[in-house]
Amino acid sequence: MRATGFLTLLFSLPVHAVEFQRELSADRPDTTESPYTVEPGGIQVESNILGFSRDRSDGMKTETWALAETNVKFGMTESIDLQWVFRPWISEHESGSGQTQRSEGFGDIDLRLKWNLWGNDGGNTAAAIMPYATTPTRTSVSSDEWQGGIIFPVSIDLTETLGLGFQGEAARVWDDDNDEYEWDFLHSIVLGAALSDKTGAFVEYVGVTGDGAYEASGFVGFTWSPSPNIQWDISGGIGFNDAAEDFSAAQGVTFRF
Repeated sequence: MRATGFLTLLFSLPVHAVEFQRELSADRPDTTESPYTVEPGGIQVESNILGFSRDRSDGMKTETWALAETNVKFGMTESIDLQWVFRPWISEHESGSGQTQRSEGFGDIDLRLKWNLWGNDGGNTAAAIMPYATTPTRTSVSSDEWQGGIIFPVSIDLTETLGLGFQGEAARVWDDDNDEYEWDFLHSIVLGAALSDKTGAFVEYVGVTGDGAYEASGFVGFTWSPSPNIQWDISGGIGFNDAAEDFSAAQGVTFRF
């Protein structure tokens, strides 16, 4: 299915008001995942409608556009949901040293499981474990190799309007440059604030270490919830060192039914 056709289908889906007992909690737009799961029988869709990133490294400039990267969550039990992440269209453009190259196609697919350890339905703290596996699609924007890892997110309610989140992640990733698997270890911390009943904001630090150079990035974003079952968001990020991606921006939506 073409990306434009997918968008038409996605936003024509009926969204029915349901008596959810938990507040809407999305894994986007920050990097730090939410430890809360979707209630049994519920479906939650988190879509990055449009994303862009730019990076300069070793004399090459890389610009990447992503359309409709989407995480569909299915509530399985009171503490477990199953997640399917797919990327209908990615376009990468590399230029430098008198050379240009463009690649585009369907990105790799993730299958994730989130198991809430505590805090789903009360308390000032919550935590979860999230194992995942990435299936290569073998397109020009695919890693061409299986990857996977495990994520451990935690959230803490500091006050009625301030929340702190952090996570650790260990991932087995494929390095195209060296044609071998490497370990990446991600750590992040995010501070979120409710600006009003319908709006929120966050600031976040993300670091990635492992076999490669340390990457340090910062992000900021805003959310707007016109109803209890839908949330719009916008976010941006910058790299704090040469190893990190220079700039990124995204706009997306989350809804459940």
